[in-house]
Amino acid sequence: MLPSQALLPAVVFALTALQALASDTFLAAVYEHAVILPDPTGQPVSPSDALALMNKNMDVLEGAVKEAARQGAHIIVTPEDGIYGWRFTRESLYPYLEDIPDPVVNWIPCTDPSRFGPAPVQERLSCMARNNSIYVVANIGDKKPCDSSDPSCPGDGRYQYNTDVVFDTQGKLVARYHKYNLFRGETQFNYPKEPEAVTFETPFGKFGIFTCFDILFYEPAVVLVSKMQVDTVLFPTAWMNVLPFLTAIEFHSAWAMGMRVNLLSANTHNTSTAMTGSGLFTPEGPATYHYDSATEEGRLLLAELSTHPRLSPTYPPAINWSSYATSIKSLPGENDTFSGAVRRDIFTFSELRHKDGNCTVCQGDLCCHLVYQMLNKRNDEVYVLGAFDGLHGSLIKYHWQICTLLKCPSTNLSTCGQPVETAQTKFEMFSLSGTFGTSYVFPEVLYSGVQLAPGEFKVLRDGRLKSKHGTSKPLITATLFGRLYEKDPPHPLRISPKVSP
Repeated sequence: MLPSQALLPAVVFALTALQALASDTFLAAVYEHAVILPDPTGQPVSPSDALALMNKNMDVLEGAVKEAARQGAHIIVTPEDGIYGWRFTRESLYPYLEDIPDPVVNWIPCTDPSRFGPAPVQERLSCMARNNSIYVVANIGDKKPCDSSDPSCPGDGRYQYNTDVVFDTQGKLVARYHKYNLFRGETQFNYPKEPEAVTFETPFGKFGIFTCFDILFYEPAVVLVSKMQVDTVLFPTAWMNVLPFLTAIEFHSAWAMGMRVNLLSANTHNTSTAMTGSGLFTPEGPATYHYDSATEEGRLLLAELSTHPRLSPTYPPAINWSSYATSIKSLPGENDTFSGAVRRDIFTFSELRHKDGNCTVCQGDLCCHLVYQMLNKRNDEVYVLGAFDGLHGSLIKYHWQICTLLKCPSTNLSTCGQPVETAQTKFEMFSLSGTFGTSYVFPEVLYSGVQLAPGEFKVLRDGRLKSKHGTSKPLITATLFGRLYEKDPPHPLRISPKVSP
């Protein structure tokens, strides 16, 4: 006899769980969403108007959820700010917020929507997950009341948090994460008092979650991977691309390789603010990715990923990032240096004047070494080797060590470090390394047209980033990003406990 309609979700969930348990892989999806934005105003709109806007965005997201589920995806990640956008003051954001409880309450908003007060957004997200038997990850806003007994309580009597939520295939709330590292413009939100290391178990691996700017800091990003040993990180983001590096696909792919973990990165799509670039990234490189600065369209991406990447036979070995570079005192050749700015960061550069050669550039405690051979040395293109060892950022500063092989926008050396998207020069080979003072180094290669180079380079165990068989496309940059978390200064807006990586 066929099961009743009420039992169908449980049956589907059981079958999905058994299928996932029987496999070493799972199908993941991310959706890059062109968010429908509110009209900019400093005044709050009515709750009904706020919900009307959010429903317009959730209509689009629900279509992506249904399509991902139809193709067999087990989980889908949607972007930061994907339901109500941005352009808010603290006051004007308030009508868009809901009270999001701790997941220990064992709550399915789809079947019990009023248990914690009005929660139409959580109800709809829960039903998306339940009706399509798929984990749904979304970014919304949480509100929590406080009073004068709490010395840090804001004057309006509430905390407002940038919040990720995860609903399982039954629609149950299984994870809630409050963003710990707010970007400089997020004055509408409060900082959580303590960092949260949020994880949850699924039939297809252990997951952790954090948001956008969090990826650059020890807490929660490194804690989740190194201490909590998650298999996959869920990453809603609203990432504004910054060339020549720190584009979304470039850094997020590099981070997944450097941390040797899966990263499901779902970016907001908005060309006027340079937001694009999503992907499903693995320890071996990108499984799939999307970068589109020309249109205003969203994009659904799916890929099969390893359930437990650390158990995979292709799992990359641990790297000693300074081993090779510290074994050589210097490389002869093109060592005349000059200074150049990548945004506010002053790099030490050396021009690659010949078709092939060796080069060393040092700054602070970092020396970068390059061995290279161009396919053809063009007179109309200039490349440099660059080194940076210092604090990056304006209000919130953090310590980088960067070695980069970089194309300049023109033959005028004063332009080196400015944004560039296209190139004509291919390399027969390159080998880049540095005397990094950290084990947290993130490698990536970016080709002309802001394209990644999956499978075309490797990192040797001694810390050299090498091309395998030359570059198939012209090169914009090959970069090693190092993070010295222990050298970060105290946060100017909150003081966190000091950690030692």
